Amino acid sequence: MKEEENLKRIVREKYARIAEQGKIENAASCCGATTSTSEVYNIMTDDYSETKGYVEDADLGLGCGLPTHFAKISPGNTVIDLGSGAGNDCFVARHEAGPEGKVIGIDFTRSMIQKARENAEKLGYNNVEFREGDIDAMPVNDNVADVIVSNCVLNLVPDKPRVMSEIFRVLKPGGHFSISDIVVVGDLPEALREDAEMYAGCVAGAIQKNTYLNQIADAGFENLILQKEKPITIPDDILSKYLPEQALRSFNKDGAGIFSITVYGEKPGMEPEISDRQTNEASASACLPGSGCC
Repeated sequence: MKEEENLKRIVREKYARIAEQGKIENAASCCGATTSTSEVYNIMTDDYSETKGYVEDADLGLGCGLPTHFAKISPGNTVIDLGSGAGNDCFVARHEAGPEGKVIGIDFTRSMIQKARENAEKLGYNNVEFREGDIDAMPVNDNVADVIVSNCVLNLVPDKPRVMSEIFRVLKPGGHFSISDIVVVGDLPEALREDAEMYAGCVAGAIQKNTYLNQIADAGFENLILQKEKPITIPDDILSKYLPEQALRSFNKDGAGIFSITVYGEKPGMEPEISDRQTNEASASACLPGSGCC
């Protein structure tokens, strides 16, 4: 538990600083947490610029997918965004849910909440709100959301099964989620797995892809779909800060992979309740003259 709280503290402090960084700096590093690369930009992020509802001021370049694009949000839906940052995915979700819908963003970094609220006020959105809290203990009642989205956040939480349980609790029966996240296939070098900066950078906290998908299924979700998958390449000028040259060469050859995946899943719906009156009517119908049962 002490280690878990320490990791949360590291992430919270790091993301308080990231909130003040620019999108280009964040997109040219690992989730804004590591040194920037001179080799490539947009290491993990996907391009939102053509997405309806996109607000540039709310895009800090911290995502690894476009979960709102796959989330099947309908007008009037209540949508929750886990790790809402400056509000980017919330504002895209708000466009899909419309003025009759409701969007709730949850983030445990106070400066991110403040930034998101300022953006919402500037836009005049009165059906988008931001709540400070942990996504493994959401400040939300049971069975509230039609849809949950999240973009490159669950990998930052030490107890991922607890987050999955919280998502299940908060979704309405029949509700669904679309989550983009970082996973790994194969073994990461120990120097990456144990580095706090790489944890905040969405890499060290990532778990095996199969383990991730199994944890979702174990939480009770059904109809799981892998909506998108793409490899993540961390440039050598970032990796060299953590790995000596020989380990760097080995890492680039041993088949280990870091991937962004977008996963969809549904919470089972309630079984239809049959009232006593319906049961009696069905029995009476079954015993009408000529039915052969009386």
